[in-house]
Amino acid sequence: MLQSLLPKSPINASSSSSDAAPTITMGPSKRSLPSSSPTTSDDPPAGKKPHHSPPAAIAVTSVTHDSLEQESRGLRLLSLLLHCAESVAIDNLSEALTLLPEISELASPFGSSPERVAAYFADALHARILSSFLGAYSPLSFKPLILTQTHRISRAFQLLNSISPLLKFSHFTSNQAIFQALESRDRVHIVDLDIMQGLQWPGLFHILSSRPRPIQSIRITGVGPAIENLQSTGRRLADFAAGFGLPFDFTPIEGKIGDLTDLSHFCPRDPDEAIVVHWTQHCLYDVTGSDIAAAQILKSIRPLLVTVVEQDLGHGGDFLARFVEALHYYSALFDAIGDGGAEGEERWEVERGILGGEIRNILAVGGPKRTGEVRIERWGDELRRVGFRPVSLSGSPAAQASLLLGMVPWKGYTLVDEEGRLKLGWKDLSLLTASAWRPAYGNGGAGESEGGDWDTNDRVSL
Repeated sequence: MLQSLLPKSPINASSSSSDAAPTITMGPSKRSLPSSSPTTSDDPPAGKKPHHSPPAAIAVTSVTHDSLEQESRGLRLLSLLLHCAESVAIDNLSEALTLLPEISELASPFGSSPERVAAYFADALHARILSSFLGAYSPLSFKPLILTQTHRISRAFQLLNSISPLLKFSHFTSNQAIFQALESRDRVHIVDLDIMQGLQWPGLFHILSSRPRPIQSIRITGVGPAIENLQSTGRRLADFAAGFGLPFDFTPIEGKIGDLTDLSHFCPRDPDEAIVVHWTQHCLYDVTGSDIAAAQILKSIRPLLVTVVEQDLGHGGDFLARFVEALHYYSALFDAIGDGGAEGEERWEVERGILGGEIRNILAVGGPKRTGEVRIERWGDELRRVGFRPVSLSGSPAAQASLLLGMVPWKGYTLVDEEGRLKLGWKDLSLLTASAWRPAYGNGGAGESEGGDWDTNDRVSL
């Protein structure tokens, strides 16, 4: 992998012993670049006698040659990418532009894992160079998303859910936390800040339908960019709920949570209705609008619980630091998807539909937002600032996540419990962090305690 060739930096300088708990570091991958040499035929050329060299000697010579060529190719790709990024960082755009053709020649979205990573980083660098020349960058925004790309993105997320445990990790941990928080509640209102196809919620319906105390009311408010897709999601979820015998209602809201002015949809319909908020973060498009306003809205609706799954990837800082961090992160992600057995068109749809767009957004301008206002890098820190306290996921949610990784066929994923937050990683580089939060001051029985320490006593049961 490309990241195994990078010089040690604060991103990957840590190491761990075999006896210590895993740390968030990056190790070399077991995958290797394929040789670009033509394959040889098993038959000798016409008119010549076969050369009876020992088969083992042939194999050793071939492996040695391939390994040297793979290492040379990988080093050249990495060197070109870093050189191009350094040129962009110092605004030497002409020099950066001259490097792209050779990167494109070595890289391929259909090649090995390092070649695929390099292809999408080259595309992002090209977008960054053009945006610097033109003084503007056109991101993936709501209107184009509504008209042409929603279906592609939705399908890509469905495929990602089938070829890796990333989304399942988000679903399992959050659903278990929500289920425990609702132990003494009969009515729930779930606010999903970016519901897409609602893949998470049938699992919650299933475990809620199995509890001894029947649920009296479930309603979901789904926020997203396209009203047609939101309505379609609502119909599918209604069918799932009916299959479990659960009373269900769905409200679609087209827009971004931080830009909403009418908050009447979030008002409880019943004094005993508990509000739960969920958000699985990505970098494809702007979900929140105004981050500051979004945090204040979450505070104002006083939810029983907020579950957040964040990417362990910063969008701020200078360009070169952002580039190196993103290269580490997405090298691990591409490697994980490749080692998971995903091949061909499905893998390409995920990488093109999700990961390539994220890389472009992060490198072109530092994330999916374009307004220039202050962005929240770590939502857990912001929730604490506006009056939430963390709730530990070390109990059943952690057990569910561990069970998930034990069941999936993909090896190399790691799970770390970091003081109540759950971190899913690939070979010890953290990819996602799941956390749960509740108001520091009680909400309908949630408790009236202050302070910012992790609540490790009730293990999510509120």
